[in-house]
Amino acid sequence: MSTHASAQPHVLISGAGPAGLALACALHDRGLRVRVLEQASEASLAAPPDDGREIALTHRSRRLLEQLGLWARIPEVSPLRRATVQSAGSRVPLPFESEGQDLGWLVANRYLRAAAFAGARERGIELLCGQRVSGFTRSDAMAELCTESGERHAAPLVVAADSRFSPLRRLAGIGARHRDFGRSALLVPLSHAQPHEGLAQECFLQGHTLALLPMPGQRCSAVWTVANHALPGIAAMDDAELAATIQQACGSRLGPMQVVGRRHIYPLVAVWAERFVGPRFALIGDAAVGMHPVTAHGYNLGLYGIEALARRLDPNTDPGALAPLLAYEAEHRREAGPIYTGTNALVRFFTDDRAPVLALRRAVIDVARHLPPLRAAITRKLVDAAA
Repeated sequence: MSTHASAQPHVLISGAGPAGLALACALHDRGLRVRVLEQASEASLAAPPDDGREIALTHRSRRLLEQLGLWARIPEVSPLRRATVQSAGSRVPLPFESEGQDLGWLVANRYLRAAAFAGARERGIELLCGQRVSGFTRSDAMAELCTESGERHAAPLVVAADSRFSPLRRLAGIGARHRDFGRSALLVPLSHAQPHEGLAQECFLQGHTLALLPMPGQRCSAVWTVANHALPGIAAMDDAELAATIQQACGSRLGPMQVVGRRHIYPLVAVWAERFVGPRFALIGDAAVGMHPVTAHGYNLGLYGIEALARRLDPNTDPGALAPLLAYEAEHRREAGPIYTGTNALVRFFTDDRAPVLALRRAVIDVARHLPPLRAAITRKLVDAAA
């Protein structure tokens, strides 16, 4: 095996997705040397393909991206001005809006990935592509990653940012609770005749869930969540039938629709790591907490975790010391835990199609519609404008 010859980093990060590279930028700005290992090619990081995913960002997330210089690199942003929630059988949707400000912003995942890559490259962060991690060891003073190509990389701290199914998390001996919802999300870009006016619609229908997310111009991204056994029939629809079915499901509020791009399908599995840190080791992003997308908190929580971890690391002290890592873990679990648990409970409630539960769902929405303080509290959580 060969040992990498450049200056030893303070932190090794496995995974060059938008979480791993955002952490690399944050740590670099605090004066730490960072090396990132990524199995994909540099070309795919510089110009990521369209994966169909639109990421909702809160006010706090936007500020964090601005502080890292990444927000200005995003070429296309869709303001999220209002949102509505509707359940099967309810005639009037439950509205959410924030007086005098947008609820948030929608950004294509590929733009976030490209912006994070460009930010890392501008900083001169060491990024080694085509490196698949195959081994992890640690001692009192150092942690080491081995790759399939036979290289060894050592640093006082190793961070896993390699997806909710993190191979490095397993190599480090940290388990995770997986919740498979038995459903998949079909993502479809659509054009429509009527302007969306920045409105995001969430429709909990009988047997399936449909979200319409506003995109630039008269376009939206439909996120159609269905039981896995129903997926083959929906996937077999041609574009015209699919657009007509989605148009009917959302009550034709946006007029006639047309499919204007590729479809993408993602199985829905939530993940909660049993621990977020260990000796000389930490998890961030989806490797720590992988969210169901219904509350749109996934990448936002990742950024909050990045902020919490970076704040505790300093080049003048041991970056892998356990006490700061445990403090990061405690903060991130406090913040992510209620959102993770609440999101899963919300999914269970709004996807239970038994008649009594359907009736209760309609009642809950009707009651919330007539309780402005409750809607205001939910809106504040959606916006997350806290400094």
